[in-house]
Amino acid sequence: MQFTPPLQSATLIKRYKRFLADVVLPDGREVTVHIANTGAMTNCGSPGDTVWLSYSGNSKRKYAYSWELTQTQSGQLICVNTQRANQIVKQALLEQRIPALAQYSTVQAEVKYGDENSRIDFLLRDETQADCYVEVKSVTLLDQENGWFPDTKTPRGQKHLRELMAIKQTGARAVLLFAVMHSGINSVSAAKQIDPIYNQLINEAQQAGVEILVYQAELSATELCLNKKLDWINNQQD
Repeated sequence: MQFTPPLQSATLIKRYKRFLADVVLPDGREVTVHIANTGAMTNCGSPGDTVWLSYSGNSKRKYAYSWELTQTQSGQLICVNTQRANQIVKQALLEQRIPALAQYSTVQAEVKYGDENSRIDFLLRDETQADCYVEVKSVTLLDQENGWFPDTKTPRGQKHLRELMAIKQTGARAVLLFAVMHSGINSVSAAKQIDPIYNQLINEAQQAGVEILVYQAELSATELCLNKKLDWINNQQD
């Protein structure tokens, strides 16, 4: 997906109230920007970092700017807008750029399913094979080149794993796709140190036949593109 117009740089002052941050624009103006991210955003933005903003001319919006990317002082790029993960995964699915998921003729987004009132991110269908349910998770937490998910305890993520296991039992394919939105990450694992229940459930899900795919996005101020397959490293229970 392309940013039109390209993103505008700014300098981060601070993040607060979860969805807001104050930044300084190149012309010296201080503005408040919106953040589409409900997570902890650990290490995804420190005062003084360069951040990249999209702009909306919609007069009904309270905040015209949205924080899209962080450029850390070590030069790494991080996409902090979690909505972008599903957008670039959808584009990759439609363009059949994920080989394991390229054999389906239709892609449906946000389809209700399961016993816990869930919506699957993408339902893939083709007349020649079983339906495929794809749940997408954005990964931005980095430690020593490994990415970790989740970055905070996630009852919602736990629910999604239970739903994927249940749908697998019906004979459909169930896929958990981690979209890596950090240029410094080389592999991904479950963050047992943050959410041990999620780690336990993901191990159970794999044993039940839920597939795990990891793809990294190429990030820039003009474009996001999901294009590089990474390794999933199991974090087994003690």
